[in-house]
Amino acid sequence: MRHDLIERYDLRVPRYTSYPTAPHFGPAVDAACHARWLGALDPSLPVSLYLHIAYCAEMCWFCGCHTKATKKYAPVADYLDALLAEARLVAHALPSRMKVDHIHFGGGSPTLLRPADLARTLEVLREYYNVELDADIAVELDPRTADEAYVAAMARAGVTRASVGVQDFDPRVQQAINRIQPYEVTARVIEWLRAAGVSAINMDLCYGLPWQTVESLLDTLDKAAALRPARIALFGYAHVPWMKPHQRLIPEASLPGIAERWAQYEAASARLAERGYVAIGLDHFALPDDPMARACGAGTLHRNFQGYTTDDAPVLIGLGASAIGALPQGYVANELDIGRYKACVRAGELPVTRGIAVTDEDGLRRAVIERLMCDMGVDLDEVAAHHGAAPDAFEAELELLSPLEADGLVTRNGHRLAMTEEGKPLVRAVCAVFDTYLARGEARHSKAV
Repeated sequence: MRHDLIERYDLRVPRYTSYPTAPHFGPAVDAACHARWLGALDPSLPVSLYLHIAYCAEMCWFCGCHTKATKKYAPVADYLDALLAEARLVAHALPSRMKVDHIHFGGGSPTLLRPADLARTLEVLREYYNVELDADIAVELDPRTADEAYVAAMARAGVTRASVGVQDFDPRVQQAINRIQPYEVTARVIEWLRAAGVSAINMDLCYGLPWQTVESLLDTLDKAAALRPARIALFGYAHVPWMKPHQRLIPEASLPGIAERWAQYEAASARLAERGYVAIGLDHFALPDDPMARACGAGTLHRNFQGYTTDDAPVLIGLGASAIGALPQGYVANELDIGRYKACVRAGELPVTRGIAVTDEDGLRRAVIERLMCDMGVDLDEVAAHHGAAPDAFEAELELLSPLEADGLVTRNGHRLAMTEEGKPLVRAVCAVFDTYLARGEARHSKAV
């Protein structure tokens, strides 16, 4: 990547897992609004569920999630009871027992749940929702807290996919981020998963971590690829200590600079291609026969709060403290504080404290941004026609794109845009041109790469 492009476009911009993005959510969307939106849903629509398990055994210093460390199980069990109570409240607000074909356990660390509690959670969901027999049920898995019995319990409960957290295999990097996880621990868990029949395996890795180098990252990628996960997510570490105070435990002098981060990203992308992985959007990679790779090739890839996905359900219900949901009418976000979240649910109230209604204009721009993020290109005329917008709806944005086009980041053929190979890592900068909210307020985001 040319140094001048790095300086000009590696800006702090949203990750665009939604549009409008979370910093623009506000209190006008509350529990009463959420209840109305749920009740007005078309009963035939498919629904996806996201369950946020807001606890970990210990805090990883790089983490940007809403989570809390605990050595005791009692707080986890108490929290889970509240989450299941919320699941019942939402089910009662829906117009019917709606069909669910995707369930995702995130965190925090879902593998902190005891096997019996994981099974009980899925039993409750099946009681109140019409969970399809072939539903994709995914669990984010911490190899440090999952034993063979837990993996077997996951399989018995119907889990079909495990997303294995790794970040990096280098001991020095692991020490710097407070996540000691030897390679052998990860390899053993993946062996247990496959033996139990959970063969759909994702792996989460990071670049831009403290003390990481191109060479150490490539070594991690070689070890990861040897385990042959179907998907690899390679995220850029977002150093946001003003939002996550525990990140202050990472010395800023240990972090790679902008040029080094770019070198890591480019080298990693090339190495994964050599190992047989197809690039998916900005930061995901998949084996060619994986459903995500097929969706990418067919132009049917989607993006939500979990990142890239094959899930096309128009309703995502978020359960748990800080969980975010998406409905045709807009976005809703739950109470962040665990104590207030539990109190709200136990009072019989939906715990939504903020959100945003999506206008027709928002829906139009969301479609443009999603296609750019997923396909690395977009036909603006096609999107405008689908949304009933005027053919010249984006003339102002096309003018703003001229400098990016001149710099070789994006090409334009009429109203059809395509990211260049050099421009693909900076796709978020192109998306930002279509974001009419970005100039409002002072919300701070992560670097573009």
